[in-house]
Amino acid sequence: MTDTAPPAIPPSAQVTLPDGRVEIAPGTPPPTGRYANADLLPVPVARRTWTTYNFSALWIGMAHNTASWTLASGLIAVGMDWKQAVFTIALANVIVLAPMLLTGHAGPKYGIPFPVFARASFGLRGANLPALVRALVACGWFGIQTWIGGEAIYFLAGKLIGSGWTDTAEVGGHAWTMWLSFAIFWAIQVAIIYRGMETIRRFENWAAPFVLVGAFVMLWWMSGKAGGLGPLFDQPSKLGWGADFWKLFAPALMGMIGFWSTLSLNIPDFTRYGRSQKAQTRGQALGLPTTMTLFAFLSVLVTSGSQAVYGEPVWDPVQLAAKTDNVVGLLFALVTVLVATLSVNIAANMVSPAFDFSNVAPRKVSFRTGALITAVLAVMMFPWKLYADPQGYIFTWLGLVGGLLGTVAGILIADYWILRRSRLDLVDLYRTGGRYWYAGGWNWRAVVAFVVGGVLAIGGADFHPLIDGRPIPSLRSLADYGWAVGLGTSMVLYLLLMAAHARRRSTA
Repeated sequence: MTDTAPPAIPPSAQVTLPDGRVEIAPGTPPPTGRYANADLLPVPVARRTWTTYNFSALWIGMAHNTASWTLASGLIAVGMDWKQAVFTIALANVIVLAPMLLTGHAGPKYGIPFPVFARASFGLRGANLPALVRALVACGWFGIQTWIGGEAIYFLAGKLIGSGWTDTAEVGGHAWTMWLSFAIFWAIQVAIIYRGMETIRRFENWAAPFVLVGAFVMLWWMSGKAGGLGPLFDQPSKLGWGADFWKLFAPALMGMIGFWSTLSLNIPDFTRYGRSQKAQTRGQALGLPTTMTLFAFLSVLVTSGSQAVYGEPVWDPVQLAAKTDNVVGLLFALVTVLVATLSVNIAANMVSPAFDFSNVAPRKVSFRTGALITAVLAVMMFPWKLYADPQGYIFTWLGLVGGLLGTVAGILIADYWILRRSRLDLVDLYRTGGRYWYAGGWNWRAVVAFVVGGVLAIGGADFHPLIDGRPIPSLRSLADYGWAVGLGTSMVLYLLLMAAHARRRSTA
């Protein structure tokens, strides 16, 4: 059973409030069965309480983190000057805000998380495909961020304890105390996520301003070392504004978009708690592009300063903070790194895969179990290798992530906005045999659009240092525009396939 333009939904199944939000009708039993559990069911309107400030604080907390710092500083390390780096990041975040708001709309309207939202286009079973892709990407991110947090603990303990902590036997190329620091930070995050979403909301509210203050302190320290702000602005571009810059600009822009392409899919995991559409729209518009651009500005200035002071750019803020001999300053800097990393890792990289893994087997895997699966898989993805250098981090990891997830975003947006006009049947999102069951729970048209878009987006990409070479060299010219290629291809192909299916049904 399929559907492209659903008829009116029976009023007994769900009710629509005057502000447009929808919930299961009062007195109606909530959906049950193998595709429902307490974590995946729609959030009742009474519990959709997040305000504009909550969403802004969420984004400030997520944007002001070590990974986004290295995102900007990495552009300095590969040859851009501060103006080029800030321009690239600002443009990327304005672009990625659009799919963020479009997919986020389903959250406050229906109270559903991302994997349930994906059921409308991929089918109840087929939704596991984009959910698991998103979950595995989050596992990689969770591992990278946990490694960064472990570094902060390692360097902080080294300054306080001395060489007895840092000069220890190496295991796998790193001191065993570094591995211990990694494990400690891993355990801290698992403990926080086990306390639930309300704890995450409270943590984000106070973490956001703390991290911003820490970034300004970092700028003040580096400008003092460099002899003022002048040297921070004077570091020249190695690329100029000619062909060398524009050759690097496209893949860098796609990488920057790829940084938040993950959240552009699973943002309903958070907006489902929104008090209104206005709250999520304003909160995200105020929180994402503005704070990412500001943080990028601070990052590139500090990195430019490190180039002036140390002769080469130090793109890792943990490594940079470790260069100070002031124990109090070091303590503040590294605590800031820890708070920033906790903030983004729990919100962006633990919540989503927890829901995604729960969606695979709702009756067996709870939100907390899904979070634990995420934490374990993150270690198995060797994050210390993904984070090893800015070239692989920006152009391989972020480029591949953006290209692959852009295909999912194109399908979700096409289905929800163009085919369904933002109208969903809540009960059928959990029911076998309903309008989203398609053929055995799979909408093969969405799968085809995903595969074709994904191949075109990343087939010609350079997978180094993961593997040598490009899987499909003839697609190399598309790889620099992976996110845009994936989103556009999957959107158009999905609409064509669904339109052809609708015509066949109408003539049958």
